Amino acid sequence: MTTKTLPTATPPVAPVDVDGLVREIEQYLAARTRTTAHPLVTKTTAQLVDEALVAAPAAAASTRIPGRVMRLLPDWVLTVPVVRRRHGGARAVTVTEHLELTALVIERYGWAQGTHRTTSGRRCILGAQAVLYRLGHGDEATVEAAGQHLQAVLAARGCTLTYHRWNDLPGRTEVEVLALVRAAAAHSRTATGGR
Repeated sequence: MTTKTLPTATPPVAPVDVDGLVREIEQYLAARTRTTAHPLVTKTTAQLVDEALVAAPAAAASTRIPGRVMRLLPDWVLTVPVVRRRHGGARAVTVTEHLELTALVIERYGWAQGTHRTTSGRRCILGAQAVLYRLGHGDEATVEAAGQHLQAVLAARGCTLTYHRWNDLPGRTEVEVLALVRAAAAHSRTATGGR
């Protein structure tokens, strides 16, 4: 008696609402208001930026790019200044925030294996980090430090693979990937005292 294995079909990809993702990122970052670094500074950075934006003339952002199209366009498009402004502009984030937002991008765009991104816009861990980096949410040092926390969590589990190779292992699931990214965020939070 032979058993026949039927190939599984890839589930259809639901369109991603990039505007919704950006709103969630902004809500997340707004909820994490930081205190000032120096006792003589009485306003938070967010308050100072808000004051500066009120005083500066508002930039006209008439271009609206639909979420599905944005997800399918090449990643370099995210670095175009008008696109960055439309989606929140460059913003410094902590390593913990970067990792939590990486998980959010994977949840919203879908998870990929064997490539940074698929033609439908799904992302692996590195691909999700690239979205945030290109939108200006963190810099190279932030991405590198996030990678070190991902590696630390894997090392604590006895895994010597790099996190991008671990992402691509056969049998790996999106649930496992999200759990790793969130564990790395918790590791970062612990290592930095909550920042």
